[in-house]
Amino acid sequence: MKIVYTNHAIENIKERRIKREIIEKTIRSPDEIVIGKKGRKIAHKIINGKLLRVIYEPKEKAYILVTAYYTKLGRYIENENNL
Repeated sequence: MKIVYTNHAIENIKERRIKREIIEKTIRSPDEIVIGKKGRKIAHKIINGKLLRVIYEPKEKAYILVTAYYTKLGRYIENENNL
């Protein structure tokens, strides 16, 4: 499915230096998916000891990327060995 980047997402990933290839890999092959606010999905992927969170809205013909960011593993995942 196609991935559409919002202006907000483009600014965020540029500022945070996150490559689009990694974001797309996270959406297409996440370690875990959780449900966020407003029915949004949050794809998690552990990369180099950090947790990448990619927040998107699934639509009929595309995933609408809202934002993406790295965070500490323990903040959202208590035991990364469970992934």
